[in-house]
Amino acid sequence: MGENLAYQDARQEELIGGKVVMMSPAATDHNRIARNIFGIFWEYLKGKTCEPFGDGEKVFLTKTDHFVPDFMVVCDPDKVKWDGVHGAPDLVVEVLSPGTAKNDRGHKRDVYESSGVLEYWIVSPGDKSVEIYRADNGKFIFHDIYTLRHDYELAQMTEAERAAVVTHFKCSLYDDLEISLDDIFYRTF
Repeated sequence: MGENLAYQDARQEELIGGKVVMMSPAATDHNRIARNIFGIFWEYLKGKTCEPFGDGEKVFLTKTDHFVPDFMVVCDPDKVKWDGVHGAPDLVVEVLSPGTAKNDRGHKRDVYESSGVLEYWIVSPGDKSVEIYRADNGKFIFHDIYTLRHDYELAQMTEAERAAVVTHFKCSLYDDLEISLDDIFYRTF
C-alpha cells in the first residue's frame, strides 16, 4: 500500500469549522465503548428502517463540517450515500478522548444541534458516564447523565442509596429499548 493514495483511508480526518483535523488512534476503552454501543443498536435495529453506523462513517452536515462520530443512527435511508451520511443523523454518540473533548462538547455539539440531530450522547470512558442531550424546538436540552458506579462506591452507600442508582436508561427514539450501563462499559478498564 505504501505511498499509493488510493489505499489511504480518507475517514481518518474530519473537517471541523473548515479546518482539516486528523483523527488520532483511539485507546482500547474508546474502541470497546463504541463497539458496545454499536452492538446494542445493531441487535435492536435488525429488520427496522433505522440503521446503525459505527466509528469510521462520515457525516456531512455543512460545507465546513464533515465529522466522523463514534456512532450514529440514521432513520432516513435517502441520507445514506456511497461516501457517508448526508444530513443529520437521528442519534449521534461521541466517545471522549483527551484530544477531542473540547470539540465534542463545543463546536461539534453546536453543529449537531443546528443540523437537526434529535439526540446526542457524550460518553466519558474515564467517568464511565453517558451525558444525554435531546432536541426540543431545535435546541439541545440536557436530559440526564448516567454513571456506572464502581463496586467500592456501591459498598460505601446505604441500601436506599444503592437502590436509587440508575443502571439502565432509554434512548428517546425507541420506547422499548432499555440500555444498560454495564453493556456500554463492558470490558472497559
